[in-house]
Amino acid sequence: MDSQDKIDLEALRAAAFDQSPWPALMFSASGDLLAANESAEALFGHGLPLLNRRRLAPSQPDTPLAALVERARHEGVQVRERRLEIGLPGHAPIEAEAAATPLPRGAVLLTLQTRQAGPAFDRSHDLRSAAGMGRTLAHEIKNPLAGIRGAAQLMKAAAGPEDAALAQVIVDETDRIKRLVDRVEAFSADRPPQCAPVNIHRVLDRVRTLISSGIGEGMTIRESYDPSLPPAWGEEDQLIQIFLNLAKNAAEAAHSRGDDRGEVSISTAYRHGARLRSANGRDPRGAPLEVRIQDNGPGVPADLRDHLFDPFVTTKPQGTGLGLTLVAKLVADHEGIIDYESEPGRTVFRVRLPVEPSHEPATEART
Repeated sequence: MDSQDKIDLEALRAAAFDQSPWPALMFSASGDLLAANESAEALFGHGLPLLNRRRLAPSQPDTPLAALVERARHEGVQVRERRLEIGLPGHAPIEAEAAATPLPRGAVLLTLQTRQAGPAFDRSHDLRSAAGMGRTLAHEIKNPLAGIRGAAQLMKAAAGPEDAALAQVIVDETDRIKRLVDRVEAFSADRPPQCAPVNIHRVLDRVRTLISSGIGEGMTIRESYDPSLPPAWGEEDQLIQIFLNLAKNAAEAAHSRGDDRGEVSISTAYRHGARLRSANGRDPRGAPLEVRIQDNGPGVPADLRDHLFDPFVTTKPQGTGLGLTLVAKLVADHEGIIDYESEPGRTVFRVRLPVEPSHEPATEART
């Protein structure tokens, strides 16, 4: 065989793993998660780093996953479980038909075929709870809040200077509560995004302009765009909200260094092979458009990393803990994936989004 015709078998095997339509996970002999293909990331709504932080590993004792993987390793043959439950802490379990295959050096390959039509885990369960909370709070709080504010304004008009200042405190605090309720109410919107072709770089340029004149003023903000990207498929205003929240968080983290060396970078890329199954159970869609927002701040505290997208979890003394939860909801509404990696001096948020449907056949040709 001519040397130019020789096939790199290792590269071919790696490509088969990455491009498999079935979720696939590879565990080491000690139970660590070594690799997860695109289908697995789409199924769980997380990339490999966050899956590791969520402790998706058979090293946890007394779990069906641990038992299946150990059987394959002990018996030295592929073993199957027709109704295996796999769960991440704080989330509903996924039921799947699973096959565990022993590999050299004690590693095990786990492949999954889920029984449900839609994504088994995409944070939608948590976000539906937040949506119900938003509707309830908005209804129960907004009307009496308006009455309190109106009464405080009347008191201020008729009061002396000292009492007027106290009345203004009531007005200001009432306005602050209303802003909080407005943010919570954002979760109650059930309508899907009004999707259209969107130039993602125009969105990111708008975001950069907004943070440059605010928290990011005087800070180094770098950009690295792939000019060949096709249009994203989404609602422009919501995409602006997603990336503005992430960019503001990044700028605040970089600014907290306190040494005038804070830096934020925004980049885009095309990632082949990323596919997500739509929430309505239709055929999988491509989600190859990737936006990364990185900062050189202190990183996410270790005790918050597993819960960063949960409601009311925040690293800011005056934060509400709803910004990233809203971002996760909007990304899920767009049938995308959000993930992050963090260590001292480097935090990266990664968002993957579908492209305009008319570009999907062309993008398949590029894979």
